[in-house]
Amino acid sequence: MNENARATWTQVDSRTKEMTADAVPPGSHRAVPLDDDAVLLLAIATRRDRQAFRVLFARFAPRLKSWFMRAGTPSDRAEDLAQETMLAVWRRSDSYDPARAGVATWIFTIARNQRIDALRRLARPLPDSEDPSFAPPEPVAPDAAFGAFQDEQRILAALAQLSPEQAEVIRLAFYEDRPHAEIERTLGIPLGTVKSRLRLAMVRLRAHLAEPQHEGRRA
Repeated sequence: MNENARATWTQVDSRTKEMTADAVPPGSHRAVPLDDDAVLLLAIATRRDRQAFRVLFARFAPRLKSWFMRAGTPSDRAEDLAQETMLAVWRRSDSYDPARAGVATWIFTIARNQRIDALRRLARPLPDSEDPSFAPPEPVAPDAAFGAFQDEQRILAALAQLSPEQAEVIRLAFYEDRPHAEIERTLGIPLGTVKSRLRLAMVRLRAHLAEPQHEGRRA
């Protein structure tokens, strides 16, 4: 990320945190329908809603980083490109047209262009635009999106039942896709402890996710 973009990003993120802290008291939620990416993007475009942007960023930045890495981008650069893409989403939100593409397709199209621009700046041969690795994800049907949202909420509720230590290793291993050895170095704990915490956390998550789901279906 160049210095100008980094400075702008820092200002947006800093101000977003301030406004979110002021507008959202502990334990409460603003009336933003978090299951609808298009509504979030509309809130960003029409009133520069920083809470909506933080939600959208949390949803898409990890997916963008993984997509860049699958296309051959090193991890650090993939993270920069993911942030640059989301910064472009913030800046261009008013150009989004829901009649032409879904939010995910629109964001991943920006990501594709960001990667091509990055390769061009490095004076490398441009990749084949028809390469399947550059294709954005297929649009998600509304019923599938709602089901995914329900699953996400159940997973978040299950994560809240874990100890802070277990939740941290889950976050690093699955949300940030870090290998066990890197988690060991990051947390400063033995590799065996990392594996033990992951194993215990997964046992608790499975138990928490299984029981409510079965009870709901029987009801």
